Amino acid sequence: MILASSTTTLALMPSFLDPTKLLAQFGTLALLGLLVVIFVESGVLFPVLPGDSLLFVAGLFAAKLAAGVADESIQQANFQLWKLLVFIPIAAILGGQVGYWIGRGIGTSMFKPDARFLKQRYLDEAHAFFEKKGPFAIVIARFVPIVRTLAPITAGAARMSYPIFALYNILGAVVWGVGLTLLGYWLGQFQVIQKLLEPIFIVIVLASVAPMFFEWMRRRKAAKGAAGSETPTEA
Repeated sequence: MILASSTTTLALMPSFLDPTKLLAQFGTLALLGLLVVIFVESGVLFPVLPGDSLLFVAGLFAAKLAAGVADESIQQANFQLWKLLVFIPIAAILGGQVGYWIGRGIGTSMFKPDARFLKQRYLDEAHAFFEKKGPFAIVIARFVPIVRTLAPITAGAARMSYPIFALYNILGAVVWGVGLTLLGYWLGQFQVIQKLLEPIFIVIVLASVAPMFFEWMRRRKAAKGAAGSETPTEA
């Protein structure tokens, strides 16, 4: 199976969250599949995809291809660095644009508390993040799973100025897409990295969700503080 032999699958990770297994499912169309995933995760209503680790893996395989040590499957996947650096930001930008117009056109009515993917709490978290950080949240959100998908939708639903959104969307897409790909490309030149892919994936996932965890803890602590400060009124 294409790319599958490059690393073992994390035992507890769903197949669609394992970057190597996900790419393997696309076969020789791995580059196109990569771009589709980036496009969808950037604002098209499917907020649980391995964008960060996927970019890292793509850069890593591009390094193997450039060094002439890539196997046949990686060669067929066309993971050349220049293609990744050009097409990944474009896919991310377009995904964000679509997300903005989805939010602008139909708002947030498709989010339900009991939904499987489009959960109301995801949208609430994105909205709080957006309110706290302002327009620059569009850039920061690129590095936070789930939030990066919902931030464009939230911006559209809030009627954020389109030129401002477009500017920050482009900036975030380039910094995120180019930065993580180059990180994978640079680290992929070291042999030891090839033996530590699973721990690296775990670190990437933990680093990605850490901002959401800390925000959740902060809000939980604030809620407990507010509840503790209330005293019953005597009759």
